Amino acid sequence: MQTEATSLPEVLLLTPRRFGDARGWFTETFSALRMKEAGIAIDWVQDNHSFSAAKGTLRGLHYQSAPHAQDKLVRCTRGAILDVAVDFREGSPRFGQWVAKELTAENGCQLLVPKGFLHGFLTLTDDVEVQYKCSDFYAPECDGAVRWDDPEIGIDWGLNGAAPVLSDKDRVAPLLKDAARPFRYEVSL
Repeated sequence: MQTEATSLPEVLLLTPRRFGDARGWFTETFSALRMKEAGIAIDWVQDNHSFSAAKGTLRGLHYQSAPHAQDKLVRCTRGAILDVAVDFREGSPRFGQWVAKELTAENGCQLLVPKGFLHGFLTLTDDVEVQYKCSDFYAPECDGAVRWDDPEIGIDWGLNGAAPVLSDKDRVAPLLKDAARPFRYEVSL
């Protein structure tokens, strides 16, 4: 597995090896041993799978606060997405900064989004499936969101003025300046 830091050092792009022949290819999408070798020690407890029918569907920016904060390991298994993580840790030198990576069924890349980061994605094709692992169980009372188009964050979704397909929850999410800030930046020694 190839591990690559992004412009937000805690957010990692992981690319599992693929082994191909005339029949197609094989890959380990997850291996606790490979994760340990990469210095990633996360206990995954839940797998999620979403389907979005239309290109331009935007899901995010979401988080889950303590005591059920979640690390996420995201991959696209059908179609393509622009996957986005935003530093949401109060006091972080990178608070409000974002990184975006294209995840596709073809490239097999995965984005590791740690606790304390907002997460969202935009579908780049029709009929998209996204699967992701979570380090804690979903808890509705800990669920939160920030507006996908917050000007303070300034994510370039590549929509070129087109309106995305949104859920009601995402349509009315608060701006960053008005959102609760449940995460604090902690310096690792």
